[in-house]
Amino acid sequence: MVDGHQASNPVDGTRRADIAPGRSVLIVLKKDQRSGKLTRGIVKAILTRSATHPHGIKVRLESGDVGRVKEILD
Repeated sequence: MVDGHQASNPVDGTRRADIAPGRSVLIVLKKDQRSGKLTRGIVKAILTRSATHPHGIKVRLESGDVGRVKEILD
């Protein structure tokens, strides 16, 4: 917390502005939401249209996998 405000984690994947094609990320696939298993990949396309999403911005990786960003690696 900073000055009474919750500090946002700049690499947590909830802000669309932090994500761009070519960035290395960890995502959770729909089928892995219960287990929390993460998949590493390179962003090919950003699918979420809104500026933020509480569960992570939805992306398509170069591998074709689709999921929500949990962590930005670079």
